[in-house]
Amino acid sequence: MSEPTVIPAEKTVEIRGERFRLFLDETAIQARVAEIGAEISHTYEGQVPILIGVLNGSFMFIADLMRAIDIPCEIDFWKLSSYGAEKVSSGRVHELKKIDADLEGRHIIIVEDIVDTGLSMQYILDRMQEHNPASIRVATLLHKHEATRVDVQLDYVGFRIPHLFVIGYGLDYGQQGRNLPEIYILDDA
Repeated sequence: MSEPTVIPAEKTVEIRGERFRLFLDETAIQARVAEIGAEISHTYEGQVPILIGVLNGSFMFIADLMRAIDIPCEIDFWKLSSYGAEKVSSGRVHELKKIDADLEGRHIIIVEDIVDTGLSMQYILDRMQEHNPASIRVATLLHKHEATRVDVQLDYVGFRIPHLFVIGYGLDYGQQGRNLPEIYILDDA
């Protein structure tokens, strides 16, 4: 598992009146996504896993991850919300879009942008078990290990990061900043 390198504050962006500085550059992210894709390809060789992207945040990660997987796989999406326009998770999960695929007997890989408290991921794992899958694994780009309140199994972790507010590469601040190809932290962090 890679540890991020904090990059000097030369590159910054402003989102909703707040200044953010570069934390993980595009090269580091893409290299780690390629490694996770290779791991998944090896683990599921001869099978057809289904990746379930947790929207909205996972869309960039899941798109790049699918391109890095060199075995047949499928995709579906589940839209949940626990942040709204805030910087901190509310701890309450709201389901906004259901999964369309039949998951019974399938090998499921939950693809999440970030796991912090673990509460949302526990909710997701509990709901996935109701579908009687063959297996469930979790791929998350970021894990805020210091913020964890509920330990959940994270099988593929891109980067363990400190308890910082991050944006970019699908992560947002009030729906803005998702389009950035890098990950940024608040400049005062």
